[in-house]
Formats: sequence, C-alpha cells, structure tokens
Amino acid sequence: MANNLLQGKKGIIFGALNEQSIAWKVAKQCYEEGAQIVLSNAPVALRMGEINNLAVACGNAPVIGADVTNMDDLKNLFEKTLEHFGGGIDFILHSVGMSVNVRKGLDYYDINYQNNQKTFDISSISLHKILKTAWDLDALNEWGSVVALTYIAAQRVFPDYNEMADAKALLESITRNFGYYYGNKKKVRINTVSQSPVKTTAGGGVKGFDGFMEYAAKMSPLGNATSDACANYVVSLFSDLSKFVTMQNLFHDGGFSFTGVTPEVIQSMYPPEK
Repeated sequence: MANNLLQGKKGIIFGALNEQSIAWKVAKQCYEEGAQIVLSNAPVALRMGEINNLAVACGNAPVIGADVTNMDDLKNLFEKTLEHFGGGIDFILHSVGMSVNVRKGLDYYDINYQNNQKTFDISSISLHKILKTAWDLDALNEWGSVVALTYIAAQRVFPDYNEMADAKALLESITRNFGYYYGNKKKVRINTVSQSPVKTTAGGGVKGFDGFMEYAAKMSPLGNATSDACANYVVSLFSDLSKFVTMQNLFHDGGFSFTGVTPEVIQSMYPPEK
C-alpha cells in the first residue's frame, strides 16, 4: 500500500534495464509513492533493455540516455531533467555496475588493468561524476537524497566477486567523502545500501552467484532481502523520514552482515550421521 512518502518529490533513476533490475523496482515504487522520475541508462543498455515499458508504467517518465563516464552526457541529462521538472531534483539512485574482467572470466590475481580501469570508471567513479555534475549545476534541492547500491564484498572477501569488490569499496568511499561536502553545502545526504544477493542481469554474470544466494539465505536469520524489499528501503531513504542519515553504508541483508555462523551452514558442511 502506498503512503505518499515521496509526494511532490522528483528524481533520477540510473540503471533500470529490465524487470529483474533493482533500479526498475525502485522506479516503480517511487512513482507509486507519489514521485515524478526521469529514467537514465547507457545508450547501449537502452537498446538492450525494456526501459520504455517502465517509463509508461511510471506515468510516461522521460527516458534520457547518458554514458555515466562522460561528463558531457551527464550535463545534458541534468539540464534536460531540470527543464522537464521546472526546478531542482530531490533524489538520485545510482544502480550502475559492470566489470569486463568478470565477463571475461579473468581471476582477481590475473586481471587486465585496462579493463580494471573501466570497471572503476563505470561502477564507482561514475557516482563522483554524477554528484560533481549535480553540484556544478546546483541541481539537487536542499535535503535531497542520493543512494548507491553496493555489496558486502567491499568489506569481506568473496573470491568470485573479483574486482567488483574493489569497485564497491571505492563507491562507498566516494559516498562518505562527497556526503561530507554536499551535506555542508545543501544538507544533501548520500548513502550506500548493501543489499542481499538477488538475481539481476548484473549479478547473474558473477561466477557461482547461485551459491552466493544459497549461502546468504542460510546465514541470514530473516532470509535474503528481495528486490522489492530493497526498493521499499530505498524509498524510505529518499523520504523525509531519514533526513539525518548520511555518509552511511546501510546493510539490507536480513542480518547476514552480523551473523557469524548458523546451524544450517554447519549442517551443509557436516550432514548429521544417519
């Protein structure tokens, strides 16, 4: 049931590709909670995905392509968004990530460094570029909210997550640092949400991902958080109910992040003797 938590608010959702995308779920939930949105993704992703269907479901929201590594693209996106809204932006979702090395199946100790730079530029530095563009154009309203999606591999070793772990660690660092400056400037809050593993197009590309999901479910007292539940949580961070939460990495993972071990995990390694 919608509670109009975002009534009158306006924002940009980066990264919706298809119905599996967390960004897709967030966009729909923002709209249902009363927000107006603009959808954006890379031009190649717009051709591959189904984002126009999402736009229709969200009140014919504009779809504006932008390469998040390209400052000119981002400037064009923000200028068109400000023109469309007739004013400032209240929230931004960064749900962008890609690793060429992971796609090519290269191990962490044998990555291609040119690919690695692309991973950082797309998955992490893009957040800095988005915030820098918003800063320069004074696009975010006071008490605005920015959320970027991350994963606990930024703090712990998950071997098959590869260089994306480094990218997420950088993403979280940018969140803290830019959160300090933007908070001082305009009371804008910036946070990351560390979500349970969920089956998305990006997540499915990580080797052993099904194993990640099964292990996390056995480790989490509440079970894995769904994409829909994540969308609800992100909406709460966009709303005025969380006005003083900033520079945080917020775990939305059913308790996985603070659970040492569970009987289910032990039993999977050492089945009871018959």
